[in-house]
Amino acid sequence: MGISVVQMVASAKAHIENLSPDTVAAELQSGSATLIDLREPEERKAGGSLPGAVQAPRGMLEFYADPTSPYYLPVFDPNARVILMCASGGRSALATETLLRMGYRNVAHLDGGLKAWIAQGLPYDDG
Repeated sequence: MGISVVQMVASAKAHIENLSPDTVAAELQSGSATLIDLREPEERKAGGSLPGAVQAPRGMLEFYADPTSPYYLPVFDPNARVILMCASGGRSALATETLLRMGYRNVAHLDGGLKAWIAQGLPYDDG
């Protein structure tokens, strides 16, 4: 067997920007970042969401983020600050690595995901 998903996530986290919930909250409050929620619609319905987060399921990320794709969403700007999130930080770490490979230069992820956000007592819509 090749590399495990745990190893892939650890490798990604070693060279991407891992942000704490407090840091993400501060960036969002200042209006300097776009937050992308990579979770599936069912997850958001069951687990809640962060106000203002753009919904982009992980399976569509590359298509939404590529300006040459017919599915491109203008909220994805390779030159702007983008923060990715998921439930616990694994998918967002891998996705951050992907966006870096696609030419995004100011991308990070919420380390620990929504679970860490909630654990910090930060506000969210609980569905």
